[in-house]
Parts: sequence; structure tokens; C-alpha cells
Amino acid sequence: MVVKKLLSLVTIGALVVGMVGCGAAKEAEATKAPVEEKAYEIGITQIVEHPALDASRNGFIDALKSKGYEDGQKVVLDTQIAQGDMGTNQLIASEFVNDKKDLIFAISTPSAQAAYNATKETPIMITAVTDAVEAKLVESNEKTGTNVAGTSDMSPIDKQIELAVQLLPNAKKIGVLYNTSEVNSGLQVEILKKVASEKGLEVIEKGITATSEIPDGAGAIIGDVDFIYVPTDNLIASSLPIVVDIADKNGKAVIGSEDNHLKSGALATEGIDYYNLGFQTGLMAVEVLEGEEVSEMTVDTLKETKLIINKSKAEELGIEIPEDVLSKAELLD
Repeated sequence: MVVKKLLSLVTIGALVVGMVGCGAAKEAEATKAPVEEKAYEIGITQIVEHPALDASRNGFIDALKSKGYEDGQKVVLDTQIAQGDMGTNQLIASEFVNDKKDLIFAISTPSAQAAYNATKETPIMITAVTDAVEAKLVESNEKTGTNVAGTSDMSPIDKQIELAVQLLPNAKKIGVLYNTSEVNSGLQVEILKKVASEKGLEVIEKGITATSEIPDGAGAIIGDVDFIYVPTDNLIASSLPIVVDIADKNGKAVIGSEDNHLKSGALATEGIDYYNLGFQTGLMAVEVLEGEEVSEMTVDTLKETKLIINKSKAEELGIEIPEDVLSKAELLD
């Protein structure tokens, strides 16, 4: 009888210990730190600081955030700007690859080319690249076939020159400054020549390779042209106030290729919005982070353009804006 009681007590004790142990295990499980979600590392490389490229970068970051990928949470962003130095530009790309970034966002043709030179494996999203095929970054815009995809900032040069003709009906000669080291700038000049020829206009071009050459370059052609056209050239855009100042002193207008050119003093443009361009690229980057194969993706362009007139500049130069242009334009005071 005593033995039976002892066995019963032992059994009950074991059950109690088991229950306590089970409860402790559950409590330990409940207090265990949650498993942290992987934070993707994205390297952002930009050739130089100027409003258009900065707007692209901001659009990209906002697009990531709109999909829940906020810096410091699901992604860690590392932004590096080469300040126009090609050696630094390549070094940034190489460091991103060595750091094993999950994705590289390259803003501008030189930045994209440096990234592609550094890796054929890490996904590279590009923007502010005029022609990715010409720059040898992709096999085609419809299906890239490489580790590169994103957006193009190809300007509607035909619309921009048509606008110039409407604002400056007596113009015969167009001046253009461009960086001979940037392949897509040369491409734009060739398109400009074709468009100008169709409208009976002559193009006088001046190639440069450094910011220090811009004052002399602009000065060399300003007396022979009726207005200056500025392509989406990073070197020229970063020093556009110098070009505008020379044009102003000679009573000549500057026609830009994107809206930020007007903030630097250009007269008018019908161009794309670089913030929207970057935003579109950011949405594509999210697709890549979530498993999309880059080589199956595209290089897209923005279909919508904005017609903008710098009203105060028009008044300063004594240019009367035709009513049909004014009715469609966004005015910048």
C-alpha cells in the first residue's frame, strides 16, 4: 500500500515537473528575439551633383519607400558621388562589388558604364542614361539580356527644337556645347543635327572635356548662333549658370532639355521629369529585390513631357511668347 502511494507521488511529481518544464519552454520561446528580416544593401553611384540627377535619386528612394523598403529598415542605402572624376567613378563601382551589394543604382551613363565594367552579376538599375544600347550596357531595350535594366532619359529633341522655333522664329543657327567623353552626349548632338536640318537650321557645335573649358567654349560660339541648346549632358548641366551668363550678356536664349535647366536660367524646354524617371526605376528595383530576373527586364522611357517657360527670362530677353504656346505651358517666374 505504501509502495503504491509512493509510486503515485512519484508519478504526480513527474507530471508537475513536466508541466513546469513545458511552461518554461513556452515562456522561453515567447521571449526569444524575433528573427530579423534581411536588409538588402543598395549602392547608389552618381557621377556628379546637379538638380536633374539629384531628383532622379530622390525619386528612386521614394519609390523604394512606397513599397516598404525604407533606408535603415528593409534596405540600407550607400550613396557615393564621384564629383565628375572618372577614376573615382570607377573606384566607387569596384567598392560596391567588393562589398557585395545586393543591387547597384547607377545614375548617368558614366556611372552605369563603370558599374557594368565592375560586374556582370550584381543587378544594376540605371537611370539618366540616354541610350543604353549605344552605351553597350544592354543587348536591347525590350529585353536587356544583361544584369542591367532601368530607364532612359532620351529627350524629345524634336519637340524642343520646335518650341525654340516658335519662340525664336528668326533663328537660323543653333549652338550646342557637349562633353566629347560622354557617348550619349554625342548621340544627342547627332539627333539634334538631323532635327535641325529638317527645319532648315544649322548646328554649330563645340566639344569639351572639362568644366574649365566651358567659358571659352561658350564664348567661342555665342557670337555665331541665335540660341544655345543644352542636351542632357552632365558636365554642361553642372555648370549651366556659366553658359547662361555668357548667353545673357550677348542677348541670346538658352533652350534646355529638362526642367531643371530653367532653374539655372534657361528660357524654355519641353522635357521629362527626372524625379518621375527615378521613381519608375525604383519600382523596377523592388521587382528585382523580390525575385525578377534583370536580363528579362527592359530599359523604359517616360512618355509624358512637360512644356515649361521661364517667364522672367523671356521678359529679360524681350521675347514674346505666342498665345498657343502660353496656353499649354507651365510658367516658371
